[in-house]
Formats: sequence, C-alpha cells, structure tokens
Amino acid sequence: MNTTLPQEMEQHTYAIMNRVEDSHWWFVGRRLILESFLEDIVQSSKSKAQSPKILDVGCGTGANLEMLANFGEAQGVDVSDDALEFCKTKGLKAHKGLAESLPFADESFDLVTALDVVEHLDDDVAGLKEMNRVLRKDGKTLIFVPAFMWLWGVQDDVSNHRIRYTKKQIVERLQKAGFEIERATYANITFFAPILGGRTLMKLAGIKPESENNVNVSALNSIFGKLFGAERFWLKRANFPFGVSIVVVAKKI
Repeated sequence: MNTTLPQEMEQHTYAIMNRVEDSHWWFVGRRLILESFLEDIVQSSKSKAQSPKILDVGCGTGANLEMLANFGEAQGVDVSDDALEFCKTKGLKAHKGLAESLPFADESFDLVTALDVVEHLDDDVAGLKEMNRVLRKDGKTLIFVPAFMWLWGVQDDVSNHRIRYTKKQIVERLQKAGFEIERATYANITFFAPILGGRTLMKLAGIKPESENNVNVSALNSIFGKLFGAERFWLKRANFPFGVSIVVVAKKI
C-alpha cells in the first residue's frame, strides 16, 4: 500500500494470492476467524438494522471483499493495478488509492478493515489516521497484522513488510490514530510452533521459496484450514497470549 512498485508486494505475489486464497489453509482459516469477529461487530453496531458501509483497505485480489459483502455494502481500495484488475474480473467494487491518503470523504464508512495491510506502510500511524478519518462517529475498524519480529520469514520479504508487531505496538499506534481499543488478541496459536520451526529451518538451510503461499500441502490443506479456523470458537471466549498474528477491534472516538 505504498507509492511505487518496489514498495508494494512483489508483482508475482498477487497472482499467487489470487490462485490460492480461496483454498490455501491460511486464507481459509483466517477468513473463518475474521467472519466471527465481523459478526460480533455488526451485531453490536447501532446501525445494525441497516446495511453498513464497509471499506477494505489494501483489498488485494478481492477474496476478503467477497467475504465482507456478506456483512454490508463493501468496497475496497488498493494501490496495485494488478490487484484491482483481479477485483474487477470478480465484479467487485475497488478503487485505486493509498492507505495514507484514502480517496474518500470524511465519515463515509461504518466499518474499515485492514487485513494484513498495516505492516506494509512506511507510516503506519498515518494510514491508521486516514482509516479513522473516513469512519463515521462510533464506527469501527478491524485490524489483522503479523506478530513478532523474530517470526520474520520469506513471506515478509516477498510481501515487503516493514514490521511484525507486538500487541502493545499495534495498540499504541491505533490509539495515536484516535481509536479506542475494544478487543486485542493474538491469533493462530495452533500453528505457532510449526511456523516458527519451519522458518527457522529455512533460514538455517538457506531455503527461499518464491512465496510461502506456494508451500501448499494439498493432502492436509483442508484439515489445516479447519484447525486454524476453529480458533474462532476459543476466541469467542478468551484472548490468546501469543500467536502468529494479532487481531484488533477498535472504535473511532
């Protein structure tokens, strides 16, 4: 979500994402978890009788937009022409623009999502402030970011991430941007140890695949997706003390 291509995800990553995001266990499980959070957000909204206006910042190739359309009137924004073209072929409403300078008027949306996007920004607080600006009063944001710098892996490199956060770091940035935190928890505790071990081994062995999204163990893919997605039941009841990612729900003050 930046100005020039070298600062975006590498071009080939969008093609890989478009190919695998409907079936790869990571994307499938993450959507199940996000859907659970979205259900709670929409149900608790003062305007729940209406169809909320939703903006997905960094909408990529559109799989999350398709999911968000089940909860309201969803549209996306992304800096990449390649990503927007994928959205267009799926019939999705998406605009070109920067996270740090969103092409929308103040208070245009009831919900703004940034799902594995904020970590791409050179100025993450500026991006979060823009999300706050386009939200209506009491509007909410759903943020999903990678956790812990010591979990840095190939996918962080090819996606041109700037950072992997601690929960404290992303919470502080959201507060600086004018949000009140309603919920903050780690996620993907299920595969924390395997991912840490796999990334450590790849570093030691010097293995660097084109993308970790290509490492798709087809025989176990469906099972992994269900296992990851099942975390939504636990997250209904409690926060996780650690995980591969962080989920935050925050409200515009």
